[in-house]
Amino acid sequence: MACIPYGDPIGGWLTHITIAKAIPNAYSASVPNARLRIGHCFPFAPTEEVSIAQILGEAGYLCGHFGKWHLGPVKAESPTNPGAMGFDEWLAHDNFFELNPYFSRNGGPPEQFQGESSEILIAEATHFIATAKRSEQPFFVVVWFGSPHEPYSGLERDLALYNDLPESYRERFVTLTSNETGRPTKRPLDKVLQERYAEITAMDRSIGQLRRWLNKERLRQNTLLWYCGDNGSPSGGSVTTPFRGQKGLMYDGGIRVPGIIEWPEKISEPRVADVNAVTSDMLPTICDLVGQALPNHPLDGISLRSLMDGEMTERPSPIFFWSYNTGRITKGQPQPYVLPKLQEGTTRLVKMMDGRYTRNFRNFHHSKITDQDFNGPRVILGNRYKLVVDAQPGDALARELFDLRNDRAEKNNLIETEPEIARDLEEQLRNWQQSVLNSLTGADYN
Repeated sequence: MACIPYGDPIGGWLTHITIAKAIPNAYSASVPNARLRIGHCFPFAPTEEVSIAQILGEAGYLCGHFGKWHLGPVKAESPTNPGAMGFDEWLAHDNFFELNPYFSRNGGPPEQFQGESSEILIAEATHFIATAKRSEQPFFVVVWFGSPHEPYSGLERDLALYNDLPESYRERFVTLTSNETGRPTKRPLDKVLQERYAEITAMDRSIGQLRRWLNKERLRQNTLLWYCGDNGSPSGGSVTTPFRGQKGLMYDGGIRVPGIIEWPEKISEPRVADVNAVTSDMLPTICDLVGQALPNHPLDGISLRSLMDGEMTERPSPIFFWSYNTGRITKGQPQPYVLPKLQEGTTRLVKMMDGRYTRNFRNFHHSKITDQDFNGPRVILGNRYKLVVDAQPGDALARELFDLRNDRAEKNNLIETEPEIARDLEEQLRNWQQSVLNSLTGADYN
């Protein structure tokens, strides 16, 4: 079996695709290629982590990564580059990229590639798969698109498709990064959406190119394609939505994302599953499918194999989210896990970050757990009920309980009418937070 999870771990959205199976209740909590219990709490991958590429490499798979890495610098000397995480080949960027992007090939000096970034990545991925096919090796390919992510940009032919957006959008201005300066600017919503939709169109076209190529090469039947977005759209990325909140918030508008699996040989008819799934499920699912043992670390995800078989009707364990205050770790003189020099990015950004057009990374030891470490917006999501704590900044210890089966918009807070359900969920959430904090201290690796 070949396997290609694809999608952008920070904000990738798929607007339309012919699918074999959809998981509409998909959520994103962590990075799909590695077992990271802390999700987005840390902007790096611990060197002790075990990645899915390392596991599949031991099983004889040829592993390739294409696109955004976001787990540390991609340069050769970085101890957390894709190669160090088990990928045989990679064409990657430390962070985000736009048209005519800069990529590093296998850790080499960044070079600029002319063209639309999604199409560039798919061309590289298909070339890699062709190599695996010639050598008769099974393959594992991760494609993390940079689209759609601000600052937006698009090809003229894609922009032209959205010249007729409503005039009212011209009167609404949104804040995002300037493509010219890399600093914040305000622009009319119609222009922002035109560019965002152009990026989505190009990404969708690229996915179609991949699927057609797999079909032409007679690889599609037994290739698992797994698409998942990462988090909700920002204010400048959507106009209407059935969900509450947006990117950065703990309501479903901020964490509920598209999740699509296609595997013709295994899933012959279109199906929609009501079971909640999350990106943390990717590693245990793929390990289950290829018969590889799971890492000897605590895991948050579960195998979705029985869901693919049509047997799972409810998720056996909840899904958790937590926006951890990393500023607590960086106070004083914390000890880094990796030397700061090795954490300096090299691939060029359009967006200026900390006064530079590159992305540098940081990582520090978390040696002591205190009560304050448990603060921050957080969620426990069960099969029916969802408890949200501290969702709004400045509203300490605010608790909201929602029945998502009957209230997808999260309008009716049941915290007063269902206190026992709320208490039970909060206890589970606290226990999970303790487990996550244990991970931050390095206890998972002792």
